[in-house]
Order: sequence, then structure tokens, then C-alpha cells
Amino acid sequence: MESLIASGLDYEHMFELAPVSLWLEDYSALKRLFLQWRAEGVEDLRAHFAAHPEALRQCSAVLRVVRVNQRTLHLFVAPDQATLLASLGQVFRDDMLAGLELELLELWEGSLSFANRTVNYTLDGQRLDVQIRGRILPGHEESWDSVLVSLEDVTAEERGARKLRRSEQYARDLFEYSPVSLWVEDFSAIKRLLDDVRAQGISDFTTFLKVHPEFVSRCMQEIRVVDVNRQTLRMFGATDKLQLLSRLGRVFRDEMIDSFSDQLQDLWSGKLVQHREVVNYALSGDVLHIHMQLAVLDGHADDWGLVLLSLVDITARKKAEAYLEYLGKHDVLTQLRNRAFYIEELNRLARKGPWPLAVIAIDMNGLKEANDEHGHAAGDDMLRRVGEVLAKAVDAPACAARIGGDEFMVLLPASDERGAEAVKERIVSLLELNNQFYPGQPVSLSMGVACCESGSQVEAAVSRADQVMYAEKARYYKEKMLGGR
Repeated sequence: MESLIASGLDYEHMFELAPVSLWLEDYSALKRLFLQWRAEGVEDLRAHFAAHPEALRQCSAVLRVVRVNQRTLHLFVAPDQATLLASLGQVFRDDMLAGLELELLELWEGSLSFANRTVNYTLDGQRLDVQIRGRILPGHEESWDSVLVSLEDVTAEERGARKLRRSEQYARDLFEYSPVSLWVEDFSAIKRLLDDVRAQGISDFTTFLKVHPEFVSRCMQEIRVVDVNRQTLRMFGATDKLQLLSRLGRVFRDEMIDSFSDQLQDLWSGKLVQHREVVNYALSGDVLHIHMQLAVLDGHADDWGLVLLSLVDITARKKAEAYLEYLGKHDVLTQLRNRAFYIEELNRLARKGPWPLAVIAIDMNGLKEANDEHGHAAGDDMLRRVGEVLAKAVDAPACAARIGGDEFMVLLPASDERGAEAVKERIVSLLELNNQFYPGQPVSLSMGVACCESGSQVEAAVSRADQVMYAEKARYYKEKMLGGR
């Protein structure tokens, strides 16, 4: 300080009244300590500190504060310099040592200055985040006995940064640990492609896509996936993000092209928030039914640079719905269509054809006797076998249905009586094979065939088929001398 005053300028008042905290310190003991360590063979100071943690505190202990200015006293809530200097143990503690190490490393490497951001504490215990800048003053490079250190209070800035980091971490955790699959994507290239189409004067985008279906695939290739969360990896069976993102062609394919075409049309119309059900595929190849919601995030409506997609796996629900639909139209025991479907299909055919329409009425012989003699389980087995035979004998668009306990009907649209007789013969042939496979309990069927040319004749045709079937059934029981059903 004496050298500063000797220059003739009023550095005394400049130091005292500076708007930042200034410390004049003596590092000469530190310089001697460094020389001692070098003489002992220390070359890597960082490694030395790691091996000898007490060495860092030793360095802190030899630093001597010569003087501080008024701003320093105010900053550290000290009534005077003597009180502050006597309480430096309260000021420099805890996490401050980690910052000190960085300063010491700079000096060890030969720098005459250092800068660092660290933590100090006021005398009343308040945490201070400070930006430190230090400089060995000119003329003192050999001794380090005069070092000027400035401290800038950056507590508010650091508090804001910590709050921002916590907020970012909170948002990141919400993303990572969300129970639904989340994708952050960049659609900006798609936006440019759509803008190019508009610039060509295209207004009917739906027709454009029909004429240029390759445009949909091109847009799909332009999607850039920015990030996905953990649930996404679990849902699609990926071990990590790299594996998933490198195999997106397995995930988005087939039915997804039509769904993406619908997305493009909504985006073209300005619908930046969408939801729909789509089909994706896990990396294993399993079908995933997905409820997808797409949203262009706020602030990106002009460029679509940030798009959030949430995917909810509804595969189990879809399977349940499909099973319920199946139960509504199928007979559980025989796996054939049920009576409700048969009536609905018969009415549809009566309204729309195609003509001619042939029907085969079928009744299983001997079900009551089988139930009485061998139990209902045996009877159910026989009914299942009838289902196996009819399922193999009847191909779409024809259908076979169980309409009662031992009653079945086959509807043959666009088939005449000759075609119906061919199906009947096929049923007889398959039934013989089935009885050979199950020799213990042979199944016998009575069948009646009828045909009609218009909707008004359908009911009469069904009635004729029933009459023929019952006549054949009567002959069966007469031959077997069972005396009726």
C-alpha cells in the first residue's frame, strides 16, 4: 500500500471507497510453503492435495489478510476490521476450501493472477456466493507479500442459477419418470416441406397426398427425435436410447404410414394439438396399440422445432375390446358364429344379397343321448368337433353359425343349390375324417339344403332347409330305432 501512496495518487481513498470488496493480503508464507514442497519433490499439486487433504488447510492457514475496505466490512456484516480479521474462521469454511484449491493450482503453475467463484459466510452466518479475482501486485512477484483480491457478491445470481437448475432438474425428472412414453421431436423440416407445397399453389392437401403418397414417407424420414424417456424404452423393449433411435424403422411402419398421413393433414390445417389411436411395433415385433397425443410446444408454432408426443399403451384394452367383440359374435364352445351374428347376417343378406343365396340347416344327432349316457362334458366335446368340421368346410364369405343347442346354419351368399350340395358333401367328408380321429364317440349330422333368388324368399328358404333337415333326422332315428330325439 505504501508503494501505491508513493505514486502521488489518492489510492488510499480509492481502496477504501471502492464499490467492491477489496482485500490486501500477504501470500509470502504460501510462496515459501510451495518452495518447500517443490524441494521435497512435489510436482503435481492436485495429486498432492488428494493424497494429503490436510495440505489444503495448511495453505489456507498461512494466508494473511493485511487490510480490507469499507465495502468488505459492510458485505460481511463486520463492525470493524479487527473484528472481521479475528473472525476469519467463520468467513472461510466448509465448501470454500474446494474453491481455494483452484486458486492455488493457478499460482502453482506460475500465474500471477487467479479467478474463481466460491462461497464465504458473513459474521451473522449468511451464505455469500462470491466471484474472486486476485493479482500479485507489480514489484512483489518474487515475494508474493502483496496480493490484491476483489470479491463480488453474486449471491442473487447464484441463487437464481440454483433455482433454475432445480427447476430444470424437476422438469427433467417429470419427463424421465413419467408413467407414459414421452418423445421430444423436431418437426421443423416437415414445416419447411409443407410450406414448399403451399408455395407451389397447392390448396387441396388431401388430394396432393393421394397423388403423391411418397410425400408422407419423405416427411416421416425428416422427423428428428430429440429425446425419449425411460417409459419409452420399456414400452418398446429397448435397452437404451441409441438402440431405439437406430431402429425406428421397426417401430413406425405399415399402419403407421396412414396415421402419419392424417397427422400431416391436421398440421396442414393448423391443428397443432392432436390425439388419435395408432399402431406401433416394439423392437421384438409385437404390435402396440397406442393412444397418441401430439402438441407443438408454445413458442414453436412458427417453426415446429419442438414437438411433444405422449404415447399410452392401450394394447391390453384393445385386446379386451376385441375379445368382447368376438364374444358378441361367436359361440364360445364351438368357435363358430353365434345366433346373434347369424340373424344379423341373414337380415343383411336379405337386404343386399348377393344372389342366389343358399342355406344349409344342420342338426347334430344324438346329443341328448350322449349327455344322458356320458355326461354333458362328452356332449360338449361332440359339439366342439362339429365346430372344427364346419370351420374347415366353410370359407368366407360364407359363414357357419351355432344357433341353438345342437342346431347349426350355414349361409352361402352367391351360391346356388349345386354349390350348397358341394359344401354339404365336403362337410360329410370332413366329418368322416373327424370320426376316424375320435373313434370312441362318432358324430352324426342331419342336413337340409335350400336356395333362394331374392330377399323376399329368404325366410321360406330357411324354412325349407329346416324341413329337409328334420326329415333326414327322422330317417336317422328310424334307422337307429331310437324313437325320436
